[in-house]
Amino acid sequence: MTGIALLLWAAEPEAPHRLVTPFFHAAAAAAMDLQVEIYFTARSVLLLKPGVAAGLRASALHDKTVYQAMQEALAHGAKLFACTDALHAQGLQRSELIPECSGHGGAVQFMSRVADPAWRSLVF
Repeated sequence: MTGIALLLWAAEPEAPHRLVTPFFHAAAAAAMDLQVEIYFTARSVLLLKPGVAAGLRASALHDKTVYQAMQEALAHGAKLFACTDALHAQGLQRSELIPECSGHGGAVQFMSRVADPAWRSLVF
């Protein structure tokens, strides 16, 4: 099966104007019956803490929260993975994340997707 792997690197809570776009792209790809995996690394893992994404909007003119955009991607079949090293760097445990997180997925898993000719990748 073909798929899209999205790496969230510069998508962090302190820059909410960058946070909705990755999930819109993920939802679009998943709606096209592509397998979609979203990898949260660096400070983007903070978006997986309960309440963080729900309290952020891309702008004051955008009604949808980041969490609602994330939910749309999930509704189409996208999966969320948290980088173990990023969690450790932010002082987080897997048990502290939103239940929608599918588990751990770091550099090796992401790079295996990138190296697979049936997959494409996007970095945000």
